Amino acid sequence: MQIGIVGLPFSGKSTLYQTITKTHLDPSALTKTEAHHAMVKVPDMRLDRLSALFSPKSTVYATIEFVDVVGLKKGESGSTQFTTNFLGSVKTNDALVQVVRLFTDGAVPHPDGSVDPVRDLATFEAEFILSDLAIVETRIDRIKKQLMKLQDDHLKRELPVLEKCHQALGSEHPLREVAFTRDESLVLKNYQLLSAKPMLIALNFDETQRATAEAETKRIAAAKEGKNTKAVSFFGKIEMEMSELPDDEAKVFMEEYGIRESALDTLIREAYALLGLQSFFTVGEDECRAWTVRTGSTAQEAAGAIHSDFVNKFIRAEVVHYDHFIEHGGSFAKAKEAGQWRLEGKEYLVKDGDILSIRHS
Repeated sequence: MQIGIVGLPFSGKSTLYQTITKTHLDPSALTKTEAHHAMVKVPDMRLDRLSALFSPKSTVYATIEFVDVVGLKKGESGSTQFTTNFLGSVKTNDALVQVVRLFTDGAVPHPDGSVDPVRDLATFEAEFILSDLAIVETRIDRIKKQLMKLQDDHLKRELPVLEKCHQALGSEHPLREVAFTRDESLVLKNYQLLSAKPMLIALNFDETQRATAEAETKRIAAAKEGKNTKAVSFFGKIEMEMSELPDDEAKVFMEEYGIRESALDTLIREAYALLGLQSFFTVGEDECRAWTVRTGSTAQEAAGAIHSDFVNKFIRAEVVHYDHFIEHGGSFAKAKEAGQWRLEGKEYLVKDGDILSIRHS
């Protein structure tokens, strides 16, 4: 899964990227035109506990790739220019984190002259909608011309889906707010439309705004949250300092500032929810590992995440939920005696926190 971090100049975008990836970049690197990529382990206390029980040779966490997307420029008028390079880079991301500035700093002026988070959010949304509208209109015109020459069933199925998109975009509604069927989503998948991507809004406050941050986050969330959109808050400078500390010191730091959860934990938790993802585990003396699948995945699909051969060779899955496993002392035998360990077929819907052992031919 790849999550792109975007934001207007001086919003704290690169600060957030460096904080959650713990890749503290030289200031000169931030002016380069290449995007920065980093793989981040998904923190999971359940996997930590399982690893402590089994003492495996290796513990493998699920990972997420974060990308510090570059390409925004300040135009001659002072406003931000959304370059082709930027829009092209965003297309490859599965979801987006938009960093929005709420802090004030006279030494770092806002590119539009004042701090206005709702305006900044609208600026991004408008650019994404315009980009999508251009793509959709071009494709609709091309399909109609092709259908005049050849009656193609695939094009006939594609056209009404694009027209549905055109209607929403023409009404200035992002596509993430539109309900699409599974078949319609498959038609649109290859277009990588920007306004269809799940959006996590990360509101960047400074430490002087701790008293008002929660109320301000709720205000903006009420205005902007919707289908596949969520708003969260973070304190960029504080989080940056905290990311440079050892874990035990970072915990004390968080307590002093009243931070309940790190920016990394918040972003991953909310990104999983937006993308409909969940984790299951495999355990043993050799390895304890977290795997990521979409919510609603079957046992056979989960087996395929472990190894593609397991899909066709799947026989059964041994299943016990993490909570039940721990409840019975981390013992498969006791969980089985209690009826919590069981065999499931290929249509079993895997739950977040399931511990699986795949039987295959």
